[in-house]
Amino acid sequence: QVQLVESGGGLVQAGGSLRLSCAASGRTFSSFAMGWFRQAPGKEREFVSAITWSGGSTAYTDSVKGRFTISRDNIKNTVYLQMNSLKPEDKAVYYCAAGGVGRFSPVITPSMRTLDGYDYWGQGTQVTVSS
Repeated sequence: QVQLVESGGGLVQAGGSLRLSCAASGRTFSSFAMGWFRQAPGKEREFVSAITWSGGSTAYTDSVKGRFTISRDNIKNTVYLQMNSLKPEDKAVYYCAAGGVGRFSPVITPSMRTLDGYDYWGQGTQVTVSS
């Protein structure tokens, strides 16, 4: 069992930055791929970014490429999402997820960009970007 707790959300002006953190419990954290997803009001939850178990491979949705950076610290059992140059359209609840599908995978597979690729979810953290 893995429990995930996100933090770092808040209100920021357009162009600003936030760093989200996701702390995981459980001895198997380092073997899981990790993902960040977001859900805006009235919309479906969507993929944002993913990182392999070793941190050697990452993936991003097109709308955040060049602005967001995912990273992980397997000693601290934590995954991060550094968000720069935030836009009003980035406003959403951000969720981290731990994936069984991507366990020990060296690359980001298509399933790791989908909700079904992950077994464990955090409670989410709100990100609001004012224009």
